[in-house]
Amino acid sequence: MLRTNKVVTEQGFTLVELVMAVAVGLVILTAVLSAVVAGQRSSAGIERRVTTGQDARIALEIMGAEIRMASYNPLYATGLWVDPHRCDAAADPGRRGIQEATASALTIEMDLDPDGLCGSSPNEIIRYAYDRLSQRITRETVRCAAGSRTSSGAQPFLGPIPSNTAVRTLRVVNGATPLFRYYDGRGAEIVNLPAEIRRIRRIEIVLVVESADADPRMGEPRRIAFSTSVVPKNHGVQF
Repeated sequence: MLRTNKVVTEQGFTLVELVMAVAVGLVILTAVLSAVVAGQRSSAGIERRVTTGQDARIALEIMGAEIRMASYNPLYATGLWVDPHRCDAAADPGRRGIQEATASALTIEMDLDPDGLCGSSPNEIIRYAYDRLSQRITRETVRCAAGSRTSSGAQPFLGPIPSNTAVRTLRVVNGATPLFRYYDGRGAEIVNLPAEIRRIRRIEIVLVVESADADPRMGEPRRIAFSTSVVPKNHGVQF
């Protein structure tokens, strides 16, 4: 019997082909990893922007709500306003519930009880101030009882917290940009302060903030500006 021997030829990859396949795979893997890292950085940047924006907007809402109540005097009491530093009668009653008005600080008064006394209850005398060196805004409340003054001290309101440096928060970087600007009933800016505090009809608040950490994509903190206008309607009421 005649036997036929079949030769089976097995085809495979040459070394050159294997090297090229590995190289192509590495290129694709590198591209995928780069896309993942870029996505993570973008997500982190968006998260920082959202957090910074939320904190600033909430601060503006709180400040606006309280400043809007300046000069609130439901009993139309005379002699209501006090000097927030000494808790005695205000040197200029015509200032009513805005006893201090500068580009970086604002002190407001109101009778929330109402009992015809200013400072007898919490949050009836409030002072907001911008600390440029510490890059934060502070909030201080004052209580006046029988001529005795009690202060909460300037508490961190927006920005770094000195007592807890581990907490990463935004920074207020207004710099030379006024935190507060004041306007009369015709929309003209009032610059002769405190002499013309009684003419204030609108207060503009501007916050320039930046994230505590650098944006991964930009390599530096992201800076955003927010503003709002507040009309303290009670301040224009004559008693």
